[in-house]
Amino acid sequence: QVQVVESGGGSVQAGGSLRLSCVASGSIFSISAMDWYRQAPGKQRELVAAITAGGRANYADFVKGRFTISRDNAKNTVYLQMNSLKPEDTAVYYCNAYGVSGLRSSFSSWGQGTQVTVSS
Repeated sequence: QVQVVESGGGSVQAGGSLRLSCVASGSIFSISAMDWYRQAPGKQRELVAAITAGGRANYADFVKGRFTISRDNAKNTVYLQMNSLKPEDTAVYYCNAYGVSGLRSSFSSWGQGTQVTVSS
């Protein structure tokens, strides 16, 4: 079983920065990709950024130039540096990790989410 835990959320004013972290642990053989999603009240969950094991990153248009995703493969950890935050970035941010478990079966695990609130 693979567990995913996010941290680093909080409340900031518009224009501020936050850094989210996500750690995957448990029976892990390899992690193919780790992604960040977010869900605002009354809205669907949406992809924010994704990064492969090789470090290739993709971003949603609404965060390009403001957010940076990075990964430490040795620690099974992914980060999301969020700069120039806007009130519309307010949401619960979720991490998803998927890959192959120690039992050589595929997994896709979600964390519980971390709240990010940006005030104007």
